[in-house]
Amino acid sequence: MNNAARRLGDSLRKTEDQLVRDQLVATATRINATAGVNGQIPTEITRTDVDEVVKTLMGNNAIQITDSIDGSLKFGTAPVRQAFIGFAHTDLTGSRGFDQVQGFIHKNQYPSGKNDSKYSEWGSIGNARFLVSSVGSKATNGAGIGVDLYNIPICGQEAYAMVRQDGYSAQFIYLPPYLSGPLALTCSLGWKMRTVSRILNDLWIANLRVTLA
Repeated sequence: MNNAARRLGDSLRKTEDQLVRDQLVATATRINATAGVNGQIPTEITRTDVDEVVKTLMGNNAIQITDSIDGSLKFGTAPVRQAFIGFAHTDLTGSRGFDQVQGFIHKNQYPSGKNDSKYSEWGSIGNARFLVSSVGSKATNGAGIGVDLYNIPICGQEAYAMVRQDGYSAQFIYLPPYLSGPLALTCSLGWKMRTVSRILNDLWIANLRVTLA
């Protein structure tokens, strides 16, 4: 039962992540990466493309989410700018994704290390910091020419919200055997949620569409 509860918990949170992902990707502002050199449409992610998204969000008066991180005297570290937050697929980690971008700072190069980063954070590019997940948006053959397309919604403060209906977000339900059947042979274990993801301001979210290098 404990093992089933852990698996159900993982199912619940991944379902929430998928619902939020699909909501963010549906935002009205979509920007194709164009400054790369892989010959695809869109191209791989570049610093120029990230700067274009940041400029668009700032032009729409979006407020950045994280504060800047001051530099320190630690070797191999770099200061980090105040930033918007982007959500990306784990395929974009490594040398074909974020790591090949000029000016990319991995989170282990932040001056204060893990104290200034989230567990799922990969790093920062200019004024955007990126969280990665296996449920990030990936469209197989989404570019139409046998190439996978990746959506990276980049958000400002209060761009979207989670609406908790009827006073709760999610519940685990356990009914012991004497309540689950006439012969008390089986129990019931599951979850339900009443949560809705909603975009509050489309101008404060931009979906950066990229392929791999």
